[in-house]
Amino acid sequence: MKMAALQMQAVSGETETNLARIASAAREAAGKGAALLIAPELAVTGYGAGDRFPGLASPADGEVAAKLGAIARDNGIAIVAGFAEQAGSDVFNSALFTDGADTNVVYRKSHLYGDYERQWFRPQVPSSVIVTLGGMKLGMLICYDVEFPENVRRLAQEGVDVVVVPTALPKGTSGSFIAEHMIQVRAFENQVFVAYINHCGADGEFVYAGLSRIAAPDGTLLAAAPAEGEALLLATVDTSAYADSRASNTYLADLTRPVQR
Repeated sequence: MKMAALQMQAVSGETETNLARIASAAREAAGKGAALLIAPELAVTGYGAGDRFPGLASPADGEVAAKLGAIARDNGIAIVAGFAEQAGSDVFNSALFTDGADTNVVYRKSHLYGDYERQWFRPQVPSSVIVTLGGMKLGMLICYDVEFPENVRRLAQEGVDVVVVPTALPKGTSGSFIAEHMIQVRAFENQVFVAYINHCGADGEFVYAGLSRIAAPDGTLLAAAPAEGEALLLATVDTSAYADSRASNTYLADLTRPVQR
């Protein structure tokens, strides 16, 4: 399966502008044969929207989902994109998977990062949200979630092929380490693909690290974006190409093997 990922400079609070950018990327990605497009954390609202989140939040079956579904349907490509989800009186930092046809699935971020996120969002209990696309199982996380190894391990033990991670990673030493080292380790230690897709530029609240990447089970990079500027990444995800890596690095199987005394 070919997947695409949009490293994006979202405009905070400008939902229509951001949806238009996602639509443009969807057309380009579909034209290049991609079956999936991934956009960053809170790509629809912009991560730096702050006190505008309550007014911008949309239900899981609301206007944002309908517009993303229409983009997916019109371009023949599935989409994962971050948005602020309204659920009763709560707002969640969520990501929507839509194929534009029969499947709309929402994942809610479980590990909120810092006072900024905790002010505006409610955390979800850690859970496994898995969808199937083109015969591949995709598990969903958001940003800080991937920095807790048990979240990726749980999805790997449930048989996912790809962990999809929209993110809003800030620029700095920690951000560079996470993007340039941790993501490849998560892929290797679980023998899965990890697609980690970030914002770029600045929005008045935050400056972002860029450095989006798609890592393979053997720890290599299939695609990587620079620290600065928008980029559309393309990568072919082929699980059969990493059979030797899985045979040599049997972490998941060895978790359940009895300890030899």
